[in-house]
Amino acid sequence: MAAISELLSIGSGALEVALVPQIGGSVSSLRWRGIDLMRRLSEDDRRSGNVLGVAMFPMTPYANRIAGNAFDFRARRWQVLPNNPPEKFNVHGSGWQHAWDVTGAGAANATLSLDIAAGAEPYSYRATQAFAVSDEGLSVTMTLTNTGPVAMPFGFGLHPWFDRDPDVTVQFDARRFYLEEPDGISGDAVTLPPELDFAEGRPLPSGWRNNDYGGWGGEATLRLPARGAGLRMKADPIFKHLMFYADPAKPYFCVEPQTNASGAFNRGRWDDADEGVIVLAQGESAAGTVWFTPFSL
Repeated sequence: MAAISELLSIGSGALEVALVPQIGGSVSSLRWRGIDLMRRLSEDDRRSGNVLGVAMFPMTPYANRIAGNAFDFRARRWQVLPNNPPEKFNVHGSGWQHAWDVTGAGAANATLSLDIAAGAEPYSYRATQAFAVSDEGLSVTMTLTNTGPVAMPFGFGLHPWFDRDPDVTVQFDARRFYLEEPDGISGDAVTLPPELDFAEGRPLPSGWRNNDYGGWGGEATLRLPARGAGLRMKADPIFKHLMFYADPAKPYFCVEPQTNASGAFNRGRWDDADEGVIVLAQGESAAGTVWFTPFSL
């Protein structure tokens, strides 16, 4: 990545979105009426190209970790590489660690594209993110195409980061909760217990959370009373899962819409609709849109 990545700004009315295509095809900031609704990329992180400091990055060609850096698909074992030291296992695929090309841009819209050819890892794919801003909000449409010679399992998602204000609340509906195993790996799914249910909206937990919520209803609402604003996320049905990360020792938290269940590639239940893995033949594509709508409190 470039040492200093240029900002690409789009906006409409009171909503301003800044992109950093060279830093993982990421969003640098989402501001409404001058209020930051996602964690803003700092100038130091922009200069150093630190993708872990952005407001939101794409997850592709799958979301979350692959235990053992390998999975079995159609009588073959596929290897991936660890990509986020000191973590042992590959996380979120490769898209977030490459510079994306700007293939379209206007005052209120932009399209970013990425082409990856299989090398040390098995995936060849083309990914696009189409950003569109209106007075109502931001939409991000992700499209993923298998450009490789054989069918492969795919997934994708968005990884927004939010400031951990003391009074923030989170609300969303889901049906299942995936237990966390060592090294951030997603384990068994259990019936959602009331202590972990966010259907009515609740403050961030005081303890560690790094869990996939399955059977997500496709909407999540964040309220930021100290900022006088909130943000509503709404996703197409292809996004069956919502990953929730909250470490009380960190000044941020994450609420991540994704198509595949965390850990699904290791479980290998490719035809299980709940797992959300998308098998794409050569040349096939999948797409989905997530909307981010600000509102006043």
